[in-house]
Amino acid sequence: MFTERRIERHQLPCFLKVFNSVTDKPVGFIGNVSEDGLMLISQLPMMVGAVFDLRLKVPASDGLSQVIDLRACCLWCHEDATPQHYDAGFVVQRAPAEYGQLVEALQRYFSFNPVSASA
Repeated sequence: MFTERRIERHQLPCFLKVFNSVTDKPVGFIGNVSEDGLMLISQLPMMVGAVFDLRLKVPASDGLSQVIDLRACCLWCHEDATPQHYDAGFVVQRAPAEYGQLVEALQRYFSFNPVSASA
């Protein structure tokens, strides 16, 4: 059995917060992302069928944040297993190229790739 962790654990809510792009107030954090959508975890239920202008603030290597604004429509919302939290599924209607780059980077980072054995 392995005693060392190969992938370090990270607290994604600390890094992938989602904001209202109009008011810049936090609305929750990303639970999951894909090229076409995202799952938001929030403390308030989201209105199904409503279109939201969202902002992602992604930490950059220089210590600043990269801002990614997107428009998404809420397709579903239900209570999370965590009390007083809600999961909401969004389809992305409009996003810059940086959103696709973020999705690709997250998929690469959190993928379990086999390690090649050295002879």
